[in-house]
Amino acid sequence: MLFGSHKNHLPTAEEALPGRPEREFSVPERHTVLGNPLLGPYPEGLEVADFGMGCFWGAERIFWRADGVWTTLVGYQGGQTPNPSYEEVCSGMTGHTEAVRVVFDPSKISYGTLLKLFWESHDPTQGFRQGNDRGTQYRSAIYTHPHTLSGRPQGTAQQSEAEASRDAYQKVLTSAGHAAITTEILPAEDRPFYPAEGYHQQYLDKNPAGYCGIGGTGVSCPVGVTKTES
Repeated sequence: MLFGSHKNHLPTAEEALPGRPEREFSVPERHTVLGNPLLGPYPEGLEVADFGMGCFWGAERIFWRADGVWTTLVGYQGGQTPNPSYEEVCSGMTGHTEAVRVVFDPSKISYGTLLKLFWESHDPTQGFRQGNDRGTQYRSAIYTHPHTLSGRPQGTAQQSEAEASRDAYQKVLTSAGHAAITTEILPAEDRPFYPAEGYHQQYLDKNPAGYCGIGGTGVSCPVGVTKTES
Protein backbone atom coordinates (compact mmCIF):
# COMPACT_ATOMS: atom_id res chain seq x y z
CA MET A 1 0.00 0.00 0.00
CA LEU A 2 3.07 2.28 -0.03
CA PHE A 3 3.31 2.61 -3.80
CA GLY A 4 0.41 5.01 -4.39
CA SER A 5 0.99 8.37 -6.03
CA HIS A 6 1.64 11.08 -3.44
CA LYS A 7 -1.24 13.34 -4.48
CA ASN A 8 -2.33 16.18 -2.23
CA HIS A 9 -5.04 17.71 -4.41
CA LEU A 10 -8.60 16.47 -4.82
CA PRO A 11 -9.61 16.60 -8.48
CA THR A 12 -12.63 18.55 -9.62
CA ALA A 13 -15.40 16.80 -11.51
CA GLU A 14 -13.84 18.07 -14.73
CA GLU A 15 -10.36 16.79 -13.80
CA ALA A 16 -11.43 13.37 -12.51
CA LEU A 17 -11.14 10.18 -14.53
CA PRO A 18 -14.39 9.27 -16.32
CA GLY A 19 -14.87 5.81 -14.82
CA ARG A 20 -17.52 3.43 -16.13
CA PRO A 21 -21.21 2.60 -15.65
CA GLU A 22 -20.56 -0.84 -14.12
CA ARG A 23 -17.88 -2.52 -12.03
CA GLU A 24 -15.36 -4.41 -14.16
CA PHE A 25 -14.37 -7.00 -11.56
CA SER A 26 -16.14 -9.47 -9.31
CA VAL A 27 -16.43 -9.28 -5.52
CA PRO A 28 -16.42 -12.46 -3.38
CA GLU A 29 -19.80 -13.62 -2.15
CA ARG A 30 -18.93 -14.06 1.55
CA HIS A 31 -16.70 -12.63 4.26
CA THR A 32 -13.73 -14.93 4.85
CA VAL A 33 -13.89 -14.45 8.65
CA LEU A 34 -17.53 -13.77 9.50
CA GLY A 35 -19.02 -15.96 6.76
CA ASN A 36 -21.80 -13.51 5.92
CA PRO A 37 -22.55 -11.95 2.50
CA LEU A 38 -20.44 -8.98 1.54
CA LEU A 39 -22.93 -7.31 -0.77
CA GLY A 40 -26.16 -8.58 0.78
CA PRO A 41 -28.90 -9.38 1.13
CA TYR A 42 -28.61 -8.37 4.78
CA PRO A 43 -31.01 -9.30 7.60
CA GLU A 44 -33.72 -6.86 8.64
CA GLY A 45 -32.70 -4.33 11.29
CA LEU A 46 -29.00 -4.04 10.48
CA GLU A 47 -27.42 -0.64 9.98
CA VAL A 48 -24.46 0.53 7.93
CA ALA A 49 -21.53 2.83 8.71
CA ASP A 50 -18.77 3.97 6.37
CA PHE A 51 -15.28 5.02 7.48
CA GLY A 52 -12.03 6.08 5.83
CA MET A 53 -8.94 5.88 8.02
CA GLY A 54 -5.93 5.18 5.84
CA CYS A 55 -5.01 1.78 4.40
CA PHE A 56 -8.27 -0.15 4.26
CA TRP A 57 -6.60 -3.52 4.85
CA GLY A 58 -5.89 -2.80 8.51
CA ALA A 59 -8.97 -0.66 9.02
CA GLU A 60 -11.28 -3.46 7.95
CA ARG A 61 -9.70 -5.91 10.40
CA ILE A 62 -10.33 -3.52 13.31
CA PHE A 63 -14.06 -3.57 12.63
CA TRP A 64 -14.59 -7.25 11.77
CA ARG A 65 -13.12 -8.12 15.17
CA ALA A 66 -15.80 -6.09 17.00
CA ASP A 67 -18.72 -8.01 18.54
CA GLY A 68 -21.97 -7.09 16.82
CA VAL A 69 -20.45 -6.42 13.39
CA TRP A 70 -22.22 -8.63 10.85
CA THR A 71 -19.99 -8.06 7.83
CA THR A 72 -17.38 -5.66 6.50
CA LEU A 73 -16.08 -4.85 3.06
CA VAL A 74 -13.57 -2.41 1.65
CA GLY A 75 -14.06 0.00 -1.20
CA TYR A 76 -13.69 3.50 -2.56
CA GLN A 77 -15.82 6.46 -1.49
CA GLY A 78 -16.04 10.23 -1.50
CA GLY A 79 -14.78 10.78 -5.03
CA GLN A 80 -15.91 11.70 -8.52
CA THR A 81 -15.16 8.63 -10.67
CA PRO A 82 -17.87 5.94 -10.89
CA ASN A 83 -16.75 2.32 -10.39
CA PRO A 84 -13.02 3.07 -10.12
CA SER A 85 -10.21 0.53 -10.06
CA TYR A 86 -7.52 0.45 -7.38
CA GLU A 87 -4.93 1.74 -9.83
CA GLU A 88 -7.18 4.67 -10.73
CA VAL A 89 -7.74 5.55 -7.07
CA CYS A 90 -3.99 5.41 -6.41
CA SER A 91 -3.40 7.85 -9.27
CA GLY A 92 -5.12 10.54 -7.21
CA MET A 93 -7.41 11.34 -10.12
CA THR A 94 -10.68 9.87 -8.82
CA GLY A 95 -11.03 11.78 -5.54
CA HIS A 96 -11.90 8.66 -3.55
CA THR A 97 -10.55 7.62 -0.20
CA GLU A 98 -10.06 4.00 0.83
CA ALA A 99 -13.13 3.16 2.90
CA VAL A 100 -14.55 0.38 5.04
CA ARG A 101 -18.27 -0.38 5.05
CA VAL A 102 -19.41 -1.81 8.39
CA VAL A 103 -22.76 -3.61 8.55
CA PHE A 104 -23.72 -3.97 12.21
CA ASP A 105 -26.47 -5.04 14.57
CA PRO A 106 -27.43 -1.98 16.66
CA SER A 107 -28.86 -4.26 19.35
CA LYS A 108 -25.32 -5.58 19.95
CA ILE A 109 -23.03 -2.67 19.13
CA SER A 110 -23.82 1.03 18.91
CA TYR A 111 -22.76 3.54 16.31
CA GLY A 112 -21.05 5.39 19.17
CA THR A 113 -18.86 2.37 19.83
CA LEU A 114 -17.89 2.21 16.16
CA LEU A 115 -17.00 5.90 16.29
CA LYS A 116 -14.78 5.29 19.30
CA LEU A 117 -12.97 2.52 17.39
CA PHE A 118 -12.62 4.82 14.41
CA TRP A 119 -11.09 7.75 16.30
CA GLU A 120 -8.74 5.69 18.45
CA SER A 121 -7.45 3.41 15.67
CA HIS A 122 -5.87 6.04 13.41
CA ASP A 123 -4.55 9.59 13.53
CA PRO A 124 -7.34 11.87 12.24
CA THR A 125 -5.11 14.97 12.16
CA GLN A 126 -2.87 14.08 9.22
CA GLY A 127 -4.78 15.34 6.19
CA PHE A 128 -3.94 13.48 2.98
CA ARG A 129 -1.86 10.81 4.68
CA GLN A 130 -1.83 8.15 7.35
CA GLY A 131 1.58 7.25 8.68
CA ASN A 132 3.84 6.44 5.73
CA ASP A 133 0.89 6.25 3.34
CA ARG A 134 0.50 9.56 1.49
CA GLY A 135 -2.17 10.68 -0.93
CA THR A 136 -5.78 11.74 -1.06
CA GLN A 137 -6.93 8.10 -0.89
CA TYR A 138 -5.62 7.88 2.68
CA ARG A 139 -7.58 10.78 4.14
CA SER A 140 -9.75 10.36 7.21
CA ALA A 141 -13.50 10.36 6.55
CA ILE A 142 -16.90 9.43 7.94
CA TYR A 143 -19.79 9.09 5.49
CA THR A 144 -23.09 9.11 7.33
CA HIS A 145 -26.41 7.37 6.62
CA PRO A 146 -29.88 8.62 7.60
CA HIS A 147 -31.56 5.24 6.98
CA THR A 148 -31.04 1.55 7.63
CA LEU A 149 -30.23 -0.75 4.72
CA SER A 150 -33.94 -1.54 4.42
CA GLY A 151 -34.82 2.15 4.12
CA ARG A 152 -36.09 2.83 7.65
CA PRO A 153 -34.65 5.75 9.66
CA GLN A 154 -31.47 4.84 11.51
CA GLY A 155 -31.70 4.30 15.24
CA THR A 156 -29.29 7.20 15.71
CA ALA A 157 -28.70 10.37 13.72
CA GLN A 158 -25.28 9.48 12.36
CA GLN A 159 -24.32 12.94 11.08
CA SER A 160 -24.95 14.73 14.36
CA GLU A 161 -23.44 11.92 16.43
CA ALA A 162 -20.31 11.83 14.29
CA GLU A 163 -19.90 15.61 14.52
CA ALA A 164 -20.39 15.55 18.30
CA SER A 165 -17.81 12.79 18.67
CA ARG A 166 -15.32 14.75 16.56
CA ASP A 167 -15.78 17.83 18.73
CA ALA A 168 -15.36 15.83 21.93
CA TYR A 169 -12.25 14.08 20.64
CA GLN A 170 -10.73 17.34 19.43
CA LYS A 171 -10.79 18.67 22.99
CA VAL A 172 -8.77 15.77 24.37
CA LEU A 173 -6.43 15.74 21.36
CA THR A 174 -5.74 19.45 21.81
CA SER A 175 -5.07 18.93 25.52
CA ALA A 176 -2.59 16.19 24.57
CA GLY A 177 -0.77 18.50 22.15
CA HIS A 178 -2.16 17.19 18.86
CA ALA A 179 -3.21 19.22 15.84
CA ALA A 180 -6.70 19.85 14.49
CA ILE A 181 -8.80 16.95 13.18
CA THR A 182 -8.99 16.90 9.37
CA THR A 183 -11.66 14.18 9.09
CA GLU A 184 -14.38 14.94 6.57
CA ILE A 185 -17.88 14.10 7.82
CA LEU A 186 -20.32 14.07 4.92
CA PRO A 187 -23.59 12.38 3.92
CA ALA A 188 -23.08 9.06 2.14
CA GLU A 189 -26.16 9.65 -0.02
CA ASP A 190 -24.16 11.80 -2.43
CA ARG A 191 -20.96 9.75 -2.10
CA PRO A 192 -21.52 6.21 -3.37
CA PHE A 193 -19.49 3.35 -1.94
CA TYR A 194 -17.82 1.29 -4.68
CA PRO A 195 -16.57 -2.15 -3.51
CA ALA A 196 -12.89 -2.80 -4.11
CA GLU A 197 -11.37 -5.72 -5.98
CA GLY A 198 -11.68 -9.19 -4.49
CA TYR A 199 -8.05 -9.47 -3.41
CA HIS A 200 -8.48 -6.43 -1.14
CA GLN A 201 -11.45 -7.92 0.75
CA GLN A 202 -10.33 -9.25 4.16
CA TYR A 203 -6.76 -8.93 2.93
CA LEU A 204 -5.14 -9.40 6.33
CA ASP A 205 -7.10 -12.59 6.95
CA LYS A 206 -5.69 -14.02 3.71
CA ASN A 207 -2.24 -12.49 4.35
CA PRO A 208 -1.73 -12.36 8.15
CA ALA A 209 1.77 -10.92 7.80
CA GLY A 210 0.64 -8.33 5.25
CA TYR A 211 1.23 -4.61 5.50
CA CYS A 212 -0.89 -2.55 7.88
CA GLY A 213 -0.17 1.15 8.28
CA ILE A 214 -2.96 1.85 10.78
CA GLY A 215 -1.95 3.39 14.09
CA GLY A 216 -3.70 5.62 16.60
CA THR A 217 -2.59 8.65 18.57
CA GLY A 218 -2.67 6.86 21.91
CA VAL A 219 -5.31 9.32 23.12
CA SER A 220 -8.58 7.80 24.36
CA CYS A 221 -11.82 9.05 22.85
CA PRO A 222 -14.39 10.09 25.48
CA VAL A 223 -17.39 9.20 23.32
CA GLY A 224 -18.88 5.81 22.52
CA VAL A 225 -20.06 3.05 24.83
CA THR A 226 -19.35 -0.60 25.41
CA LYS A 227 -22.98 -1.50 25.96
CA THR A 228 -25.94 -1.32 23.65
CA GLU A 229 -27.48 2.12 23.14
CA SER A 230 -31.23 2.30 22.62
